Amino acid sequence: MDGMTLFLILIVPTIILGIYAQHKVGSTYNKWARVASRGRITGREAADAVMRKAGVTGVSIVETRGHLTDHYDPINKRLVLSSENYRGSSLAALGVAAHEAGHAIQHKVGYHALKFRMALVPVTNIASQLLPFVLIGGFLFQIFGLIKLGVLVYLVLTIFQLVTLPVEFDASRRAKQELVAIGILERDEMTGVNQTLNAAALTYVAAFVSSLAHLIYLFLLTRR
Repeated sequence: MDGMTLFLILIVPTIILGIYAQHKVGSTYNKWARVASRGRITGREAADAVMRKAGVTGVSIVETRGHLTDHYDPINKRLVLSSENYRGSSLAALGVAAHEAGHAIQHKVGYHALKFRMALVPVTNIASQLLPFVLIGGFLFQIFGLIKLGVLVYLVLTIFQLVTLPVEFDASRRAKQELVAIGILERDEMTGVNQTLNAAALTYVAAFVSSLAHLIYLFLLTRR
């Protein structure tokens, strides 16, 4: 099987999956960002309530620019929410904010998968920085050694993406559970939260599948 055939079989489907996942999360978020929660509580207030309920202290909630730039920073203990989710009271905003609060809870309780992912960050950053050189040197200039290095790079990236899956799924589970338990949302409002977080989860699945496909692709190239 030649390189082009391998590319068509392994890589092209993951590109399509990635495009679909990004479209899905965008369209789903936009849909539920237009539906306000009955309680009109903001994303910031929801995240704060979820963390307080779990006994999380010392975590600041800050606002940032950009669309869906929300994340939890475990190093600086900051929960960062985009303006639309920090100030918004939509079902999408509350779902995203509570999800990030779920990561803060994971950090507090010492969730093993999160600790493992944090430990992988330095080597993953190095792998990501090497990736352009691997792709350009390996494929454009046909430097075989860089293709072999690419196998190691994608092995690191694939492990990182694999560990990310339970971290993200667990954060969403905690978010969904607490939003109802605290009384921020009624059960019939959870449809918007569920769809928003499930669509976001698909992007992480797509990232893992893409990394795994590239790993297999480069490995098979080195065996030819």
